[in-house]
Amino acid sequence: CIMAFWNAPMDDDDHCFNGCTSALAMLAEMGPLNDRLEIEAKEEGRKHIPLKVGLGLNSGECVVGNMGSDQRFDYSVLGDTVNLAARLEGQSKSYGMNVVLGPSTNAAVEDRMATIDLDFIQVKGKTEGTRIYGLMGDAEIKASPRFIDLQKKISDAIKTYQNQHFDEAAEMFKEIRVLGDAEHKPWKLDANLDVLCDLYEERIAEYQINPPAADWDGVFIATTK
Repeated sequence: CIMAFWNAPMDDDDHCFNGCTSALAMLAEMGPLNDRLEIEAKEEGRKHIPLKVGLGLNSGECVVGNMGSDQRFDYSVLGDTVNLAARLEGQSKSYGMNVVLGPSTNAAVEDRMATIDLDFIQVKGKTEGTRIYGLMGDAEIKASPRFIDLQKKISDAIKTYQNQHFDEAAEMFKEIRVLGDAEHKPWKLDANLDVLCDLYEERIAEYQINPPAADWDGVFIATTK
């Protein structure tokens, strides 16, 4: 596990954007890294298992400084903002995403980065829902007509699901599955919309049998970290 933070000890007025840029740069190195690992595996006569990573980025106030004791001392960060970032990283696999963003981070970068709506989720250890987002690429991806179309379709499908129009939402996710496949996807990451569509289709199937309460706010309560 790698934890990094921005805006301390030196001020960084664009820390949200720089964090996202760093995440994309890390992911860009995964292909070359796996190529090297595959060569090493072949030379050593063992099976190569591709290395994959999931990242969570969140922004907000926290405690930062020198912490610890004589046995373990570190310059680090603590607080709810940090805890949520860790929870977002833990959810990346469930949504098929490379990078999951918290709401403050997304709000700071959505005009310069390609992001999509993912869910309204109550992460483990919290009592309130949080809107989460997937980071899909840089400004070039954001400007792609295919991405713009898909971004809107995902947002509309999730809103339809949260408004309990489950039959309509199911059809919308079927379309998203096709538009986000390997042939049509506009992004370079290996984010997998099949996983996202599977997740929502499973929930929809359950809610069609056992509908949520009429005043349900669309929140999903996560049971895993």
